[in-house]
Amino acid sequence: MSGRTEIIENARLVLADHVETGWLAMAEGRIAEIGSGRAPERGLDLHGDFLIPGLVELHTDHLESHYAPRPGVRWHPLGSVLAYDAQMAASGITTVFDSLRAGSDPDGSGLGPELEALAAAIAEARAQGLLRVEHRTHLRCELPSTDVIDTVEAFVARYAVGLISLMDHTPGQRQFRDIAKYYQYAGRSGRSLEAIQAGTALKIEQGRALNSVNRPALVALAQGRGIPLASHDDTTLDDVALSQSERVALAEFPTTREAAEASHQAGITVMMGAPNLIRGGSHSGNVAALDLAEAGLLHILSSDYVPASLLMAAFQMPERVPGIDLSAALATVTVNPARATGLDDRGRIGIGLRADLVRVRLAQQGIPVVRQVWRAGERVV
Repeated sequence: MSGRTEIIENARLVLADHVETGWLAMAEGRIAEIGSGRAPERGLDLHGDFLIPGLVELHTDHLESHYAPRPGVRWHPLGSVLAYDAQMAASGITTVFDSLRAGSDPDGSGLGPELEALAAAIAEARAQGLLRVEHRTHLRCELPSTDVIDTVEAFVARYAVGLISLMDHTPGQRQFRDIAKYYQYAGRSGRSLEAIQAGTALKIEQGRALNSVNRPALVALAQGRGIPLASHDDTTLDDVALSQSERVALAEFPTTREAAEASHQAGITVMMGAPNLIRGGSHSGNVAALDLAEAGLLHILSSDYVPASLLMAAFQMPERVPGIDLSAALATVTVNPARATGLDDRGRIGIGLRADLVRVRLAQQGIPVVRQVWRAGERVV
């Protein structure tokens, strides 16, 4: 072995179709060799811990949570990015699509022009070599918004975008077809029920008109720049038919089994929330991720609002879904999201692929614990 080669030995390697005890060699940021049994040279001994591919996260709202931790409170943009980045790495995530919300709601919520502040902070952290994780951008575009088109056009002129999702949170449809559930969700902001109801009326009034203009404009923009499209919270067969006509690649959190089945049949990749799977159901009363997994309709998991849920769901899935082993479960958080966004150099343990790797130990009750993380062969946790 050359001087720049690092060996990891005595690991339970989670490969594409099985798990075996063996070793792995990394060189120049790539996986150079893989072997079973004892390593040819001494290296880092994992003492039987799992070695898995680095996780690929397509939809997490957590950067905004660090930046706006309380209503009306804004934290330091660069400080927010660095804390968020550390949280992603400690969760075993080596590639993250920062889900930044574009477009303000009629009630005044949303980041508006502050979106640029976060993007600039990510760029600054990257330029200084401060990031543990590879960051890409996922623009979550609020369709019933008066400023979403201007915001997205200005953003893509300055920053690379790896995914655009079409989101319509107008009450009475999709995720919030149950108005009572919407009131409960909106109440987290601390506003009174009367204020929420007044804002809801405005959202419903404006939503349909804005959607009819903004959705086709965003689809054209994404297609013109070769940016993959996701449709958020498809609920009906008409929703899926629209997504199919727009060449949407990813169905984010379909709210009904009907929509998930239709998406699957149309060749649209289905993504569900890992917290949904762990909890055994949706907090909004929508279809359970576990039911879709059992039906073979679940392709990708996203941590959504709990970063640590990604790894936990993957390790729980073999125990809860008949016919799914650990390799197949981990594919939903590694190779499947990587491929869905055109990243063919990661997501698996294979010779020549990026050495994005995570050492995992199982604690009591089968909870996976991240012990070490490598991104492109560099130890980051």
